[in-house]
Amino acid sequence: MKDSGLKRRAFVGQSLAAATAAAYQRVPGANERLRVANIGCGRRNLLKDLITLKDEATLEIAAVCDTWRQKREKAAAEVKEFTGREPAQTARYADVLADKSIDAVVIGTPDHQHCTMLIDAIKAGKDVYVEKPLAMNMRELIRAYDAVKRSDRIVQIGTQMRSYPRSAGARRIVTSGQLGKILKVEQVRNGYMPYWMRYGGTGYQQEAPTEADVDWKAFLMHARPRAFDPTQYQNWYGFRDFSRGPHTNLMVHFIDMVHFVCGVTTPKRVVALGGTFRWKDAYDAPDSVEVALEYPEGFLVRYSTVFGNSANNYAKWFGTHGVLDAMSLSPRAKWMVSGEGSGEPGKIAEAFEVPESPVTHHMKNFLDCVRTRQQPIAPIEAGYYHSVAVIMADEALTTGRRMAYDPARREVQPG
Repeated sequence: MKDSGLKRRAFVGQSLAAATAAAYQRVPGANERLRVANIGCGRRNLLKDLITLKDEATLEIAAVCDTWRQKREKAAAEVKEFTGREPAQTARYADVLADKSIDAVVIGTPDHQHCTMLIDAIKAGKDVYVEKPLAMNMRELIRAYDAVKRSDRIVQIGTQMRSYPRSAGARRIVTSGQLGKILKVEQVRNGYMPYWMRYGGTGYQQEAPTEADVDWKAFLMHARPRAFDPTQYQNWYGFRDFSRGPHTNLMVHFIDMVHFVCGVTTPKRVVALGGTFRWKDAYDAPDSVEVALEYPEGFLVRYSTVFGNSANNYAKWFGTHGVLDAMSLSPRAKWMVSGEGSGEPGKIAEAFEVPESPVTHHMKNFLDCVRTRQQPIAPIEAGYYHSVAVIMADEALTTGRRMAYDPARREVQPG
């Protein structure tokens, strides 16, 4: 299904010149070294990806940016150790964007910063790899999407499950009709302890950050001003000002896979329940959530997380002809297809393993597209669609109401 509202706006956006960035834009040649900066040198291993790909992708890591001094210095030291070149260091991402020699930026910052940094990078003429979820509310999502579509910049969203070896095989199986009509897709992703509580040490230092070592104002960005809080800074995943919770931060991987494998865009309606049932502490992100989404194509999606018991993790696609069991959605796990549960004449007769397909590493796909100007595997549309789904889930959870999406108006509202 195509999103009619986005389709119309994309047409308009493609007809406009990217005036704000035109003076900076260039397309590096096939053998020319790409100059890339890493903004947010934290837990997503994006810097490691860049270092690993430095020769294959012919790139130079020109700058590292992080609001925590020790992380920034450690990142710079790693770049120098493995590339022989010492990158520039800064706590302020605006310094990176002001450098006209930098071709692309890789953004791995807290969730509340993604859209602002993406918009500013586009205005500065940079190509952008940006982590997920792309947005925390519809207002910033629409601004970011429109900014990208008015430009000619390449944007890759960091939902890297699209680049798993089995993802393309699963997509072919589902879209070809082998599973019959899809009726439901569901994932349960549990854990004993919330992921935001695991960061007492960061791997860079075991002690909590001090105010002297942190650019607290740059971290807060447009969030409500407050006194420096080392727990909010280091464990920001657990605070709703910076990241809403597992229904947005973990579910986004799964919901993007649903969109990719099933060839769909946004939900029609969403309901959600949840709260803090086990880990009652200073964090305000829920530790347990149940989300149900209805898609216009006529199937349901269920996502569930409980922190307090790590059992019963799985992901499955249910069709009239059988089941695709993606198990943990891990790139190393087997994904199996069988006729389990089907009573149809066309049920899958014999179980088989989802074949692996040759894939390009998610970061390498982005860097290749910077050179070729082709769209990457997770373009801005993917970020828009997954953001609508997780925003609807959060609105449903916090309001206690069923939320609906109007694609023509690009609005999430009770319905």
